[in-house]
Amino acid sequence: MARGEKMRKLQTRRWRWFLWLGGGLLAVLALVACAGLVAARRAEPWLRARIVAELTQRFQARVELDGFKVWFSDGLWAEGTGLRIWPPANVEGVIVPAPGGNPQSGSSSLSGPMISLAGFRFHAPLRYKPGVPMHISMVELKGLTVDLPPRTHFSHASAARPAAVSHLLLRFQVDAMECDGVHLTLETSKPGKLPFELDIQHLRLTSNGQSDVMAYEAGLTIPSPSGEIRTSGIFGPWQVQDPGLTSIAGQYRFIDADLSTLRGIAGKLNSAGQYQGTLRDLTVQGETNTPNFSLTHFGSELPLHTRFHATVDGTTGDTWLDPVEAMLGHSHFRASGEVVRVLENGQSIGHDINLKVNVDGGRIEDFLRLTSHSGTPLLTGALSMKTDFDLPPGKEPVHQRIKLNGAFALDQVMFTSVKIQDRIAELSARGQGDPAAAKSPEALQTHSAMHGNFAMAAGVIQLPDLAYTVPGAEVDLKGTYGVEGGALDFAGNAKLQATISQILGGWKGALAKPLDGLFRHGGAGTEVPIHIRGTREQPDIGVDFGHFSISAPHHAARQP
Repeated sequence: MARGEKMRKLQTRRWRWFLWLGGGLLAVLALVACAGLVAARRAEPWLRARIVAELTQRFQARVELDGFKVWFSDGLWAEGTGLRIWPPANVEGVIVPAPGGNPQSGSSSLSGPMISLAGFRFHAPLRYKPGVPMHISMVELKGLTVDLPPRTHFSHASAARPAAVSHLLLRFQVDAMECDGVHLTLETSKPGKLPFELDIQHLRLTSNGQSDVMAYEAGLTIPSPSGEIRTSGIFGPWQVQDPGLTSIAGQYRFIDADLSTLRGIAGKLNSAGQYQGTLRDLTVQGETNTPNFSLTHFGSELPLHTRFHATVDGTTGDTWLDPVEAMLGHSHFRASGEVVRVLENGQSIGHDINLKVNVDGGRIEDFLRLTSHSGTPLLTGALSMKTDFDLPPGKEPVHQRIKLNGAFALDQVMFTSVKIQDRIAELSARGQGDPAAAKSPEALQTHSAMHGNFAMAAGVIQLPDLAYTVPGAEVDLKGTYGVEGGALDFAGNAKLQATISQILGGWKGALAKPLDGLFRHGGAGTEVPIHIRGTREQPDIGVDFGHFSISAPHHAARQP
């Protein structure tokens, strides 16, 4: 019994000791927690002041921070809300208005902040060495909005002085920042222009720790043409005296852009290239590849590949192309000009494309195929052309909005319509005084050539001085060709080498021999009026003998 009593007392003392030890530990933990809470609460205003001070020094501008809290858990955690950085006030002597106060002389004339941040969060280890910045491996940003003022906002400012070296007790060095959802606005001072705006789905900035230059990676989706852009490069250093002059350089990939979101055209475009410059002025060069380019109204597809060099006004989105080297099907052409955003009632309604185009190695069938529902062009042949090209925005189909004004030359021409080609072969054979050869297989392969000036508007091509040549004949025409439907309406004169009797041949030619002199004119064996009417599928080609007066020999006068 005595032994058992001793054991019970010993166990009781042990339990009391464990309870005392556990209670002590809980008390210590509670004290530590309270101390951590007290330390965190005391650290919050101090850290908040340090963050605001460093941002004020870096941007030389007024900085506001609505909320900030700190807690300790495996290091230091911090969270902030409602961060706003205003445009630089006076870069030579920074005037920072007090939060909520009236802007002082030299402060921003804009009503809103330059940088707004809905919230941020970061973690830092509790390791500190005097004079060594505390590293923050990652800062998570939410709701970043950047609104850069126009160039004129900074026109009064002199060059910024380098920011003074901070001697704060505690400094931070951020290694990287990540943000989902960035809205960038570059304001413009140009009259009648809207600012350029861009939404970035994801942005990552990385510091090398040696300079103010940061590497970046970004992903964004644009609505027109709809597609995904991946880009990376380097950014900075930030130019306090005018942030729009901050340098940027990188490369991009534009993936599966849907051209059908642009009114009037269709196809899937992929593009890659490089860019460099400043936020306001960029130089871009790259390539595009669209294997199935088409005009929506017609639907006939052709491969289109381009290489381009462009200058972009970052404040308006206006672009100057110089040059664009392009291959459409088998046709090479070169273009230069501008793509300018058009406003109506203060809203963007699209872009006006003004180019000078030089087709130096083209095929006419490539261009005609684009404007054919069936994909069958009116004719084939080698094309050279120089033209002004204007495509304004609008709701009409592209072929009705395009305006052209230039000159062209076609060689080795053959018509795809058998009926037209038969008439061309007959014209050539008779023009050479061999009408019997018109039905030979070789005659059907007769090539012709044409050149002249042209203009296009509202879907109709005007040809005021079309010169058409075929072996044995020269034809001067003027008239119109309708892109939609292929309507033909031409009239002119045909000059043939052979006389009228040679053209008719046989007994008809013998009977017409006395008429040879009546149809000679200007050194031609025969000159007759000619017309081409109808459509490209059903052409009507004829000679208008009724338009001639035979009252004077060796001269054919056209009646009114």
